[in-house]
Amino acid sequence: MRRILKWTGYGLLCALVLSAAAAFWKREQIARLLAVNSLFEADRIVTNFSNMDTAFLTTPVALNGTDVSPLTQGQILEMPQGYEEWLKARNVTSILVMKDGAIVHEDYFQGTRAQDTRISWSVAKSYLSALLGIVLEEGDIASLDDQVTTYAPELIGSAYEGVTIRNALQMSSGVTFDEDYLDYDSDINRMGRVLALGGAMDTFAADLTETFAAPGSDWQYVSIDTHVIGMVVRGATERAISDLLSEKIIAPLGLEKEPYYLTDGEGVAFVLGGLNVTTRDYARFGQMILNGGVWNGKRIVPADWIAESTKASAATDPGRRKYGYQWWMPADAAPGEFFAYGIYGQYIYFNTDANVVIVRTAADRAFREAGVRAQDIEMFRRIAGQ
Repeated sequence: MRRILKWTGYGLLCALVLSAAAAFWKREQIARLLAVNSLFEADRIVTNFSNMDTAFLTTPVALNGTDVSPLTQGQILEMPQGYEEWLKARNVTSILVMKDGAIVHEDYFQGTRAQDTRISWSVAKSYLSALLGIVLEEGDIASLDDQVTTYAPELIGSAYEGVTIRNALQMSSGVTFDEDYLDYDSDINRMGRVLALGGAMDTFAADLTETFAAPGSDWQYVSIDTHVIGMVVRGATERAISDLLSEKIIAPLGLEKEPYYLTDGEGVAFVLGGLNVTTRDYARFGQMILNGGVWNGKRIVPADWIAESTKASAATDPGRRKYGYQWWMPADAAPGEFFAYGIYGQYIYFNTDANVVIVRTAADRAFREAGVRAQDIEMFRRIAGQ
């Protein structure tokens, strides 16, 4: 009888331990889910965008002990008329202007600081584009016209079967994906919950089965296409994106502070929007791109790739913004004018004729309203023209 009681007590103890562990695990999941649901609330959005690592799983993009590459200070640029009103209307949190390779304007607002690692959102897509260009040149990927399943066979049988790397780069996969951030049940928000709950992004992509057009025949902004590009790069190199980006781009740039990616439950980087970087370090990346892929005399990204990827090549509608390989161009873009863009008003804007790069971070909850992005581009042009 004593032995039975002993083992019954042991079993009860095990059950209690397992229950406590499960409760703790669920508590972490619930906390992340609550963070997602309150991420964009007016009274939290600014703080949240500077502290994404407190609510999500993350992985560092290592600096690998490289020395900080200094940014030179140029003559302070006078801002154009309407600038102050624009800052307030767009809920800007930081802005930095580089002209001729030097900082000519830098400011931070709403309690943000230069050392804040700010969420990039879809600006991260342009970082991945640059990394893909390096991987392609190094021969790990044979051609942009290879099918994505060649390097990511887990996508065989999904909506991505028959899609080429070029199709995914140009957001022309034809895969059905609802990008409505205001619809709780949209694909983009379902994906956000997968991320928050520690699910697998690769599985999410592989489970997509519907298409709206043949690959390459139509353009539609589909963020999961970028995750698939990440799957291709990982499959081709057999390395994590965070490690590759560190070695090929981040460490050579000599950043001031270590960036990080948000990750899913398997440690896979959220490449379509989860990169977190300081404003000055966004500027270092931007200046390298403006330099044609060179930083401090060292080639980082192939010049031909930058020229090709920042050229309007996707089949966007006439009169609308144009798209290349994970880069945007204004509808009326001048030669050498392009930008990286993320929701809620994140930008790296390039004007090669003026030799200007502008980094702007924001918490603009009105970013979807008609005319907002056109107003942003107009202000960037006016700043570049000073």
